[in-house]
Amino acid sequence: MKSLKFPFFIIPVFLFLNSCTKKIDAPSIDDNILNYTIKEIPVTTDYTVGAFYYNFGTFNASITEVPVVGKYGMPNGVVPPAVMTKHIEYAGKAGIDYFLFQFRSANRDFNNYKSDSSVIKSFLDVNTANMKFALAYNFSTGSYAINTTAPLENDAVKLEQFFQDIQRIAPLLANANYLKVNGKTLLYIMNAHVLYSNNNPAIYATLRSRLSALGFELYIVGMQDRWSPPARYPFRFQKCVDAIYHQSFSSQVSDWDRWYLLPQSMDQNWLYSKKWFADNISVDYVPNITPSYNWKIAQPSSVNPNYPKSDSGKMYKQLCNVAKMNASSTTRLILIDSWNKWDEDMQLEPANSYGELYLNITKAEFKKP
Repeated sequence: MKSLKFPFFIIPVFLFLNSCTKKIDAPSIDDNILNYTIKEIPVTTDYTVGAFYYNFGTFNASITEVPVVGKYGMPNGVVPPAVMTKHIEYAGKAGIDYFLFQFRSANRDFNNYKSDSSVIKSFLDVNTANMKFALAYNFSTGSYAINTTAPLENDAVKLEQFFQDIQRIAPLLANANYLKVNGKTLLYIMNAHVLYSNNNPAIYATLRSRLSALGFELYIVGMQDRWSPPARYPFRFQKCVDAIYHQSFSSQVSDWDRWYLLPQSMDQNWLYSKKWFADNISVDYVPNITPSYNWKIAQPSSVNPNYPKSDSGKMYKQLCNVAKMNASSTTRLILIDSWNKWDEDMQLEPANSYGELYLNITKAEFKKP
């Protein structure tokens, strides 16, 4: 029998491959950047927590949850005094420092402005220094009819209306219960990332100057859309705002990969975003979280992943800690969206099914024991 002979070049290749299989380990789940546990962050100094208070007409018939105060309406923005009084009481139990109310353009969206004003008045009429409030100007490109090729400054009338919209709220900014941040008057600007202008710093400089003439030094927090990279809109924020907040990442989660590791995904995004904002445009960051979310109320046929209130607050606790990990060390601002957005199950407000659970979690996570 003849002995087998191998070509000389096969033996080294065989030995090389054999050695590789012994030395190289296969990738595992441990290598995933999102493979970590969200740790409990002890509270040594209280955070300043705001809850977005929504303006809605009546309860959607598809909403199955029932508020502890009973299902209520806001006809033309008027909140029943007994309801608002209980809301302030409950918010106090949660350690909420202020309600955040939106207001729309008095010049270009007057009916909604009137309704928004009624919600704010409902709060002021019953609040006896028990809780503070702040305002968020809901900027709408639709109302202003602007876009990238028709920026705001191209129409002197619209630009002046923008300034007047915010100057109009000066009496509210002067209220003793209006929230200040490091001595400055807090103002949120919703949809700031689509305030189309070829020179955003000039617009904000004028806005600050006009409010300064009225006695207010502004601390402006501008909104960027959810899940967007930090470098997408620097020209809308640099030398314009003091801080940025994102639309809630934990609402409207339509991707299963984000849902499966939601706290870790948010943490990594915010960690990078906060650093980028600070290093590149000298802007601070305000984390924004949501207690829960349910697609099925507004979209019964939706197959998107839900983030419901059926886990005894486990997910919400994790998101509270993600917020603490990424909050500013100087302002310690936290935003919760929302207090009462029942049509998407985003509410912090107590319901018959879960009682004051989410109030208790909020207090425990953001206030010193």
